[in-house]
Formats: sequence, C-alpha cells, structure tokens
Amino acid sequence: MNYLKIFVSAILAGACIAFGGVAFLSVDSKVLGSALFTIGLFTVCTFGLHLFTGKVCYTFQNDVKYAISLPVIWLGNLVGTGIIANIVKLTRVAGISEKAMALCEVKFSDSYISLFILGILCNIFIYIGVEGYLRNPHEVGKYLSLFFGVMVFILCGTEHCIADMFYLWMAGAWSVKAIVVLLVITLGNCVGGVIFPVVRKYLS
Repeated sequence: MNYLKIFVSAILAGACIAFGGVAFLSVDSKVLGSALFTIGLFTVCTFGLHLFTGKVCYTFQNDVKYAISLPVIWLGNLVGTGIIANIVKLTRVAGISEKAMALCEVKFSDSYISLFILGILCNIFIYIGVEGYLRNPHEVGKYLSLFFGVMVFILCGTEHCIADMFYLWMAGAWSVKAIVVLLVITLGNCVGGVIFPVVRKYLS
C-alpha cells in the first residue's frame, strides 16, 4: 500500500469537499446549498479519491494496512481543505468566511455528546450514499444515492468532520477547543460509518 499516493489522493478529496463547502456558503438557500455541496462526494466517488468519511465505513472489511491508512487519509483531507480555504481567502469570495464562522460558533457552543451523535448520524447517511453509488446497477440511481445522502445529512444538521475542517480553515477558527470538537465529530463519523456494514454482515 503506497501511503504517499493515498495522502495525495486524500488532499484532492479534501479539496473536492472544500469546493462543495464554498458552493454551500455562497448561496442563501440551505436546500440549494446542500444540493450544490454534493459536488464534493460526486467528484470523490467518480474519480476514486480517498475521503476519510467514506473509507472508514469499510474498515472491518479490510486488513490492518487499510486501517493504518485512515489517519493518513484524515490528514490529507485536512491539508486539502486548508489549501482551498486559504486560496479562496485571497479572492473577493472571501466574504463567505463570516458564514463559516457562524457555523463554527454553533459547533463550539454545542455539547460533546451532541456533536458525537450528530457525527454518527452523518456517516450513516454517507454510508447510504456511497454504498448506493457502489451497488446500484443504474447510473441515475448511483448519483441519486450520493445526492440524497449528502443533502439529507446537511439538511438534518449533522456533523461531517471533513466539511468542518473546511469551515474551520475558512473561518480561521482553529484552537484547542476546535481540535477537540473536530476529534469528537471524527469519532462519531467512525462509529456511524461502521454501524450499517457490521449489522449487514450479521444479518447475512
């Protein structure tokens, strides 16, 4: 397993999620924003990039090397979201940082148990979207899975650690508190990502 290539792929995946974040913050309609945000997961799945929240869902179906790659992917996603956020800050679109800060303040004022549960719920939706993309035999069905999975997790107000990385970068809101919040959400995403695969394996 080439961890350097995985890291580079993860940077690209983080950048794709950041593009979705830029689109989301650029419109006033939450429904439209959630639909546009799907460009992130759409691109990740289409080009086979490494996104932590998608890859973590298949931890127990793979070996130890796969598990070791997950922190590498997480860090790559962190770098990718940061690159795009800092590029956007150099443009006239930088005003979206105010919306990003508002989102971050909501997270900072929330309880850790709430963030953890919202992280679990988010990655259940992500698993539904990714698995639907992988298994649906119809091309239209594949992409509808992604759109519904992403739109629903945003409209329900759940927490996606990679999207949150982008908001933190965009808002310039990094702190010890921010790191703890992000790690709690990441842990929730991990739990949510493996619930369905584990239960499905039991049922089969």
